[in-house]
Amino acid sequence: MTQEVLLEVAANSVASAIAAQDGGAGRVELCTALELGGLTPSHGQIALARERLRIPLYVLIRPRAGDFLYSDDEFATMLRDVEACVALGCDGVVIGMLDADGNVDRRRCAELVTAAKGLGMTFHRAIDVSRDPLQSLEDAIALGCERVLSSGAQPGAPQGVDLLREMVLRANGRISVMPGAGVDAMNAALLRAQTGATEFHASAKHAMPSPAHYVPRQSLGMTGGETRTDAAVVRRIVDALRAADGQ
Repeated sequence: MTQEVLLEVAANSVASAIAAQDGGAGRVELCTALELGGLTPSHGQIALARERLRIPLYVLIRPRAGDFLYSDDEFATMLRDVEACVALGCDGVVIGMLDADGNVDRRRCAELVTAAKGLGMTFHRAIDVSRDPLQSLEDAIALGCERVLSSGAQPGAPQGVDLLREMVLRANGRISVMPGAGVDAMNAALLRAQTGATEFHASAKHAMPSPAHYVPRQSLGMTGGETRTDAAVVRRIVDALRAADGQ
């Protein structure tokens, strides 16, 4: 029997998380600053999303943009953020750290796993910039992660299908390999067929104009609309994935 496919949505706000749920997403990864690859959202956003969502809520643990080699203070921040997610009743956290040689930092990642106290665990796209993604997959399995989010070490999952397919085969049911980056309603069914994956990740976002009546002469980079998950876009991706499996 074919496992039912699931779409996880990277939601950059509480409003985006609710739209993801309304569109039929099976899980939300809450973050902020998607334009930077995603950062940890505020305590208030996490708390409110937990109150409003009926579907599983995972939170991205990433203290800054850039690489995945973190200082002691940054790591201490990550531990505190994981502890906050536990206290707020989140379903899981999304982690990823590399050492200076580009390998998974298993010691520090294991500390985050311990701090999570049994919450679900996703290893994020740090795997795509690691020295050896297939070895990093094994490291994520050893850490007890439920899944890895990957674009197949390419800018987007459509370009990374060969490695994604290999990762799914190597995983052999020990961990879920979740293609992400560039997943949309037009390519979701093909990615399902090409990779054999059963979980997919998308932001399903669109640009929204600002409702403000006053428009300043100069924005100074501080005004304008926002980017938000669109429930209709989520629904189209979900429908495409289900249609691919005849569901």
